[in-house]
Amino acid sequence: MIKVENLKKSYGAIDALRGINFEVRGGEIVGLLGPNGAGKSTTIKIMTGFMHPDSGSVQIDGLDVLTETRAVQARIGYLSENTPLYPDLSVQSYLTLMANLRSVPPTEQRALISEAIHATGLVNYRARRISQLSKGLRQRVGLAQAILHKPRLLILDEPTVGLDPTQIVEIRHLIKRLSKYSTILFSSHILSEVEALCDRVIIIINGQVKADARLDELSATTNTVLVLQEAANGVSEALGSVPYVQSVEPFKTRDGYEAFRIKGEVDLATQVYQVAKTKNWMVRELRRDVLTLEAVFNQLATTA
Repeated sequence: MIKVENLKKSYGAIDALRGINFEVRGGEIVGLLGPNGAGKSTTIKIMTGFMHPDSGSVQIDGLDVLTETRAVQARIGYLSENTPLYPDLSVQSYLTLMANLRSVPPTEQRALISEAIHATGLVNYRARRISQLSKGLRQRVGLAQAILHKPRLLILDEPTVGLDPTQIVEIRHLIKRLSKYSTILFSSHILSEVEALCDRVIIIINGQVKADARLDELSATTNTVLVLQEAANGVSEALGSVPYVQSVEPFKTRDGYEAFRIKGEVDLATQVYQVAKTKNWMVRELRRDVLTLEAVFNQLATTA
């Protein structure tokens, strides 16, 4: 469905994207996660044909976004972070305008507009001026225009930004319903939104993809944390030789003790303890941490 290869984009001396690579399969709900300024919105603008990269390519449904922009946009429903709505128009009139702009055949417009209004819970507001709607309802109008032409791919840029908790839950449920018909890629800097909605997460930090994994794979990965009472030599090397260890990351605890985060596919606490005992290390703490999305994100953000 989506193939992004080596995207690069600079704004003057600032490298917004530094070689972005990822793929999205049909039917997935994928979260594009990262702190503000990480490159999420720039990536989405390039994917939707509203911005050109300095280099790299994007294919959607086998079509090149740069050379077949119109054909790609016909397959995409796009909700930007600040959707350009027309406040003096009613919901019905605005969606009719968008249907015409999208070249939806007149014979199909009535049915498609009605379907979009029902799907987004706007039935009681179809005659209301957009200027009279709450922020949450305006966001629904934005979603209605995005799904109006039944796109195969729905791209949402920060769909819950500025909404109150009740409105966020409403939009979350709506996105879940829409996922029955469309592949969904949405960007966010809110961890709870990604966890609540996504099958998979792509984390962008400083213009690069730092993690790409299914959420169930993240929770299946464990970290064993070893904290030593006194510093010792050769700890990383010794721990790295333990079977099933994928990586060993040394760090300092808040109170200054030498510590090691050992990543593996199984619980490694017993093996780590045996190594520590054999090496006569003075162990202050040994614990098992389940790797959560928050832990991964914070770890990547602090080491970037």
